[in-house]
Amino acid sequence: MSPPSLLQATAPATHTAPTALSYELFPPKNAVAEATLWATIRELESTNPDYVSVTYGANGSNRDTAVELLNRLLTETSLLPLAHLTCVGNTADELAGIISELLDHGVRGILALRGDLPQDAAAQPRTGSLPHAQDLIELIRRVEQRRSALLCAGKVAIGVAAYPAQHPESPSVEHDVEVLLAKQRSGADFAITQVFFHADQYKDLVTRARRAGVSIPIIPGVMPFTSLRRVRRLGELTGVAPSDSLLDALGRADDAADSRRIGVAATVGLARAALDAGAPGIHLYTFNEHAAALEVLDKLQLLRPGRPAVASRSSAGKPPRLVTA
Repeated sequence: MSPPSLLQATAPATHTAPTALSYELFPPKNAVAEATLWATIRELESTNPDYVSVTYGANGSNRDTAVELLNRLLTETSLLPLAHLTCVGNTADELAGIISELLDHGVRGILALRGDLPQDAAAQPRTGSLPHAQDLIELIRRVEQRRSALLCAGKVAIGVAAYPAQHPESPSVEHDVEVLLAKQRSGADFAITQVFFHADQYKDLVTRARRAGVSIPIIPGVMPFTSLRRVRRLGELTGVAPSDSLLDALGRADDAADSRRIGVAATVGLARAALDAGAPGIHLYTFNEHAAALEVLDKLQLLRPGRPAVASRSSAGKPPRLVTA
């Protein structure tokens, strides 16, 4: 009898993937913010994350600074960038040019987003603009297909947004899952959730998604809840109500240090609950600040793969930060 081929063989069940780790950064608006960001980047780099995402302003308002940051991450650090890209207000031709530019710089991961709609209700979409993230995903795949020979050393990974709580413009949570399934069918490889405040919101999203046929990884996006003002503001922007107990605890904090202690503990509890529910990784929204993110990471004690030390391309850098149980 012939031995099984490699295609037929299956990996032992014990060979599970390590927990993924990633961070979100945004391009700086001035020289002071740039200095702060790069201090954060060097600290986060020491934890050896799998990738860092770089945000992209509505209608590409910060396109130049975003591309510059992506290029510097690729040339001056050991970090792998995931480029956010929004489609609202941009035509297919414009977006195809941006996608090609990102690929030319060496970007191999794109987070495909619709983006925020114009605040002016009277504003009309530009003729030929792409209305949905699903359209952007399909465009990325078409650009990728045309450049297949150039991408033999690494195809493009496409991420999308997922919503543990109902999207503000959605008629139902079931509709949100149908949209996620459509994104998967168009070529999405993974999803990162918007911020959520209750562990059950992530668990319920995954349950609904799997029942509907969504099979891509759904990575929980977690923000260190260290600022009462920021938590309230985020709740307003996303339409997701923060936990009353969290708001009460932060409101009774004696000072910034106490607020940070309370917020880190709440964030760690939320992240642990998501991991216990089977989350494949954690994506930390840093707001370009490293201290709270690293404290959350230290308390989570994630089991991370052992990797050789990789010096940044611009300097010897620091030795990798150990993040193991």
